[in-house]
Amino acid sequence: MSDPSQPLLPVAVARSQPPLPAASEKRTAADMAATAREFEGVFMGQMAKIMLESVEQSPEFSGGQGEAMFRGIMAEKIGSLMAERGGIGLAPAVLEQMIRLQGGE
Repeated sequence: MSDPSQPLLPVAVARSQPPLPAASEKRTAADMAATAREFEGVFMGQMAKIMLESVEQSPEFSGGQGEAMFRGIMAEKIGSLMAERGGIGLAPAVLEQMIRLQGGE
């Protein structure tokens, strides 16, 4: 049993991040492009969510509580659709960095 007069020692905390893939596990260009598009979609969804929250809803034309519950899902879908249709050019920049980090040109 521990002595209550002694200070507690810090406990090692497990890493919450998964380990990075080994250098031999390089991802394909198609995988990286899909990940970059997905990242852009998430980013655009967050922007859409903030924009939707900033618009005042009139009681006559809004959907009430039901609409409020699903507004976040709608923002996510708007973001993913925008990214699928070309987005704002973020995916190519992210893809370029991903390739550079893997040692490509």
